[in-house]
Amino acid sequence: MAPGSETELSETLAQASAPLAVRGGATRSGAAAGAEVLSTAGLAGISLYEPGALTLVAGAGTPLGEIEAVLGLEGQRLAFEPMDHRALLGTEGAPTIGGVVAGNVSGPRRVAVGAARDFMLGVRFVDGAGRVVKNGGRVMKNVTGYDLVRLMAGSRGRLGVLSEVSLKVLPAPETQGMIVFDGLSVERAVAAMSSALGSAYEVTGAAHDAAAGRTMLRIEGFETQVAYRLGRLAEHLAGFGAAETVADPDAVRDAWREIRDAAPLQCATGDVWRIHCRPSAAPELVSRLEAERVLVDWGGGLLWALLPEGTDARARLGTFDGHATRVRGAPRPDVPARPPEAGPVAALTAGLKARFDPRGILNPDLEA
Repeated sequence: MAPGSETELSETLAQASAPLAVRGGATRSGAAAGAEVLSTAGLAGISLYEPGALTLVAGAGTPLGEIEAVLGLEGQRLAFEPMDHRALLGTEGAPTIGGVVAGNVSGPRRVAVGAARDFMLGVRFVDGAGRVVKNGGRVMKNVTGYDLVRLMAGSRGRLGVLSEVSLKVLPAPETQGMIVFDGLSVERAVAAMSSALGSAYEVTGAAHDAAAGRTMLRIEGFETQVAYRLGRLAEHLAGFGAAETVADPDAVRDAWREIRDAAPLQCATGDVWRIHCRPSAAPELVSRLEAERVLVDWGGGLLWALLPEGTDARARLGTFDGHATRVRGAPRPDVPARPPEAGPVAALTAGLKARFDPRGILNPDLEA
């Protein structure tokens, strides 16, 4: 199924009698067992772009690359730095803006500017009964319905199929640079990243590749400001050792693209887990995981871990303040990809699902 308009999408959902697997560019999802694929690729195109108002409206099936190219011509960007999952998951296709929003896909800059949901202005979607719902607006001052707009970000197509999204965009920086520490342990790296993020130097990326022992801290902005802030940040962190300064913006961009896309885990075999946690807990959790490779992002708040196939990361982690999701790996009935929800949260989820998808046809039993 590939509706070419919101009206066709509404009719398709209203008439559906079997489970549907909602797909944008199919870059993050495998085959949908027992469900018919519903593609949003036909709901594409930028319908409004006002660079002066920092506002963009696009169909959910619009390729992310197309949006980034249009923004780049005006010196603007999606500040939340969405990840490209293809190399990590071995998928093809083209990521879509609807898929990004549905997954709340947010990269390294989230630690400084927020997640995808924080840049959502409005949405249009069709729920599981075929009803068209419009929520939010096209400017930040119009805050009506913000809760529903944010609810759709991260809902993974289980409450409705996005047809259009309205986003706030931001100017791209003039340049970027970073300082790099080599040889730090995870504990020392997290301490350095926490200190950097708490400083006055506006760090927009803080990551640590445990296998390489490499800790990176990014600064963006005007050229003269970036040079000054890099120098002051290196002085601020002098207690962690000598830091290398990388001022070539292209080299910095490439390095952070690898962090964004979890490149250190891409080519190795095994299961990949994504763990959200308190930064202060990250060193202990890394120790418990005994992973083959670990990438620490968001200053310690996000861990990417490569484990042997079939490993239950949650069993290794034990109780902690956060959650672990299997991003890559064969399905296991006894170890769901996503962590079980607590009773009150599960009840709330069930209530929302019943309200927006009363027949339970949208992305049933979605694992990832």
